[in-house]
Amino acid sequence: MNLLDKVSQEQKKKDQPSFQVGDTVRVHTRVVEGDKERIQIFSGVVIARKGRDINSSFTVRRISYGEGVERVFPVNSPKVARIEVEREGAPRRAKLYYLRNRTGKDALFVKERKVAAKAPAKGSSEETSAKSKKKAKADKAEA
Repeated sequence: MNLLDKVSQEQKKKDQPSFQVGDTVRVHTRVVEGDKERIQIFSGVVIARKGRDINSSFTVRRISYGEGVERVFPVNSPKVARIEVEREGAPRRAKLYYLRNRTGKDALFVKERKVAAKAPAKGSSEETSAKSKKKAKADKAEA
């Protein structure tokens, strides 16, 4: 490992959550005003990630008062206090710049990532109970 890699490993944050393009995130940034410091939250959809290791950054986009606002955050910056993943998206592209042309609710969301649910096996108790409930409703309607 050369000196450059060693220095970059020291500067790299270790407690960052894994997030990807399409996720809706809340970025907590440290803002210094005079001698006071406060945390400001910027929430939006991650539309791009670039770079690697210590040089990586990501772009977050949100709609504020009908106007699109984008901010680029370095992943390993000391100004970024925390990154929270609110919602995971399932994009079909590496960069979501097409969201810039969208308006309204279409501009806010990327299709949500779904976890594959198991389908009940044929003849299982769930399937037979659903059939019996339908049959009972049909019998009540006839009576």
